[in-house]
Amino acid sequence: MSEQLTLPAEARDRAGKGASRALRREGRVPAVIYGEKKEALSIHVEEKLLSKILSTGFFMNSVVMVDIGGKPQRTLPKAVDFHPVTSRPIHVDFLRIGEHTQVSVNVPVRFVDEEAAPGLKRGGVLNVVRHELELICDAARLPDEIVVSLAGLEIGDAIHISNVDLPEGSKPVIDDRDFTVATVVAPSAMKAEEEEAAPAGEVPTVEEGEAAEGNEAEGESAE
Repeated sequence: MSEQLTLPAEARDRAGKGASRALRREGRVPAVIYGEKKEALSIHVEEKLLSKILSTGFFMNSVVMVDIGGKPQRTLPKAVDFHPVTSRPIHVDFLRIGEHTQVSVNVPVRFVDEEAAPGLKRGGVLNVVRHELELICDAARLPDEIVVSLAGLEIGDAIHISNVDLPEGSKPVIDDRDFTVATVVAPSAMKAEEEEAAPAGEVPTVEEGEAAEGNEAEGESAE
């Protein structure tokens, strides 16, 4: 499960583009906390610390306790805006949540047991349809990743969401169909060989056609 993160913050006294630019020059990132039918809070956080947490790859599906002057707010990051040139974070949206709030998160998928997949050993290729799964989870039990085994898969096999073991208390946002997560497909060379082989087996060769005509002629002579 995702670890709970703590991010110190300070309240913003001023709003507007000018105030936000001034904060960024000081190495701070403007942010806002909203939700739970409470008033939105304008805050700012340290850019270096935020960038460090972002680099872990788990920021967007982790509970973040935003500490504002000793008063922690339980939140879930919902959006991070980046500068189009420098890629530095320039704004963050945090959703205020309760301890056991049901939240929607995108959880990365990790595939294992490739060596135990006969189809991959024969040259098949893993075609990942969904690199992330959108799940509804308890805010206190957010998964870091979803592990999917490839053991026993042959070429042409598919992994559907019904084949995936989800953590207790988690369920897919898409619940009206058994959608595909990944498939094992034939490599291009194998597909090309099969396509070439099919017509050859269905259409008679010139020699076969000539032989058939010769047999018919021999039959007519015999009569």
